[in-house]
Amino acid sequence: MQTLTATWPFWAVLAAIFAALTAILAKLGVAEVPSNLATLIRTLVVVAALLPLIWFTGEAAGIGAVSGRSWLFLTLSGLATGASWLCYFRALQLGPASKVAPIDKLSIVLVVIFAALFLGEKLSLTGWFGVAMIGVGAIMVAAG
Repeated sequence: MQTLTATWPFWAVLAAIFAALTAILAKLGVAEVPSNLATLIRTLVVVAALLPLIWFTGEAAGIGAVSGRSWLFLTLSGLATGASWLCYFRALQLGPASKVAPIDKLSIVLVVIFAALFLGEKLSLTGWFGVAMIGVGAIMVAAG
């Protein structure tokens, strides 16, 4: 039997909790700091937190075994993350977190569409209906 911490839903729920905290804490953090500088500070904190984690878990030793393909896609993912963070922090600086975060979460809809188009992942009709509801709900929350 699998332990709870070995399941993807456990980690997905934690990711959602931390993403919610990110929005609130970032909104407070960008109040008096330019959004690009705030993004740099956030990035440095992430790097500073990950370095000891990677070192102590022994994962740093595997960096030489990472394939060129993985380097390419992880680099592109990092660039997309950076662009997302820059845009997100600017949006938080200009607008209310309660409206910015739902629009940001339209990424859920885009992930499902991109996963279907580029990764061949399949969703049921019920799943697609749920994705549509997420999209409509995000827009309604942001517009309300």
